[in-house]
Amino acid sequence: MVVSYTIHVNKYRDMIMTIDWQGVFPAVTTQIREDLSIDLADTQRVVDDLIRDGITGLIALGTVGENNSLTFDEKISVLTAIVEVVDGRIPVVTGVSEYDTRRAAGYAQAAEKAGANGLMLLPPMVYVPKAKELAAHFRGVAEQTGLPIMLYNNPPAYRTQIDNQVLAMVADVPNIVAIKESAPDTRRFTDVRNAFGDRYVLFAGLDDVALEGLYLGAQGWVSGLTNAFPRESVELVNAFKRGDHAKAMEIYRWFMPLLHLDAEHDLVQSIKLAEQVMGRGSERVLPPRYPLEGERRAAVIAMVEKAAATRPTLLVAKAA
Repeated sequence: MVVSYTIHVNKYRDMIMTIDWQGVFPAVTTQIREDLSIDLADTQRVVDDLIRDGITGLIALGTVGENNSLTFDEKISVLTAIVEVVDGRIPVVTGVSEYDTRRAAGYAQAAEKAGANGLMLLPPMVYVPKAKELAAHFRGVAEQTGLPIMLYNNPPAYRTQIDNQVLAMVADVPNIVAIKESAPDTRRFTDVRNAFGDRYVLFAGLDDVALEGLYLGAQGWVSGLTNAFPRESVELVNAFKRGDHAKAMEIYRWFMPLLHLDAEHDLVQSIKLAEQVMGRGSERVLPPRYPLEGERRAAVIAMVEKAAATRPTLLVAKAA
């Protein structure tokens, strides 16, 4: 039975409308210099290139953006630079990945001042909260900002499940509007939809089950490998939306070997290496991560090169 939240329906629908929650939102990379300082200009270039290739929104400072390897001031500098280069062309959603509620609320407020359009809010880092604690964390952050919020459910990575009990506890919070669903079990999409109807906008968050997520009700895709192959990512979603399921499946099957990288522990290094092979960015990462080496590096390079050599014909032209 669909849970009714009639009292709050107008509030959360108004909040949803501040961002067009659909399409492809890559979790963009943060570019790093050889001395491990942040290269804001090159980060801006990477973002501008993605926009020109047709993405509909972006996640700044997600996992792929190395959020937890940056200081607070570095995060705000990166976010400010991204907001500047985007210049209102697409929504900028920033990751909120902190140890506790106070830090998360503080970053959310700073991000709002920096011009972010929305937040992707993670569970607390390190500590695994009970359902009541997790709901209180989300509520505590949401109450300190006017920005719309996407919750990020990724149990394998963060050992915390944003289950339907938690979603019910925050259903009255008007600016919690969307869920990035990265659980490997795609039944989650249907379970959330059955329990809450259209209360929450669903996004596929794990690259190698993205098309399954779209078929099960996701309106968009938060993607890692889009950084390397943006036009193919955009066309995959567009083909699905226009009902060209054969083209969507063709792209998905071609893309799948690379999409599996998003589910691995070294996803950041793999995605940034793929980005470098495609001439879009640098593979440099911040410690404790190090660039891929040896057989793993060679294998990822080979996968990217094969994908580049066999990429499917697209129906859309690159934006000018």
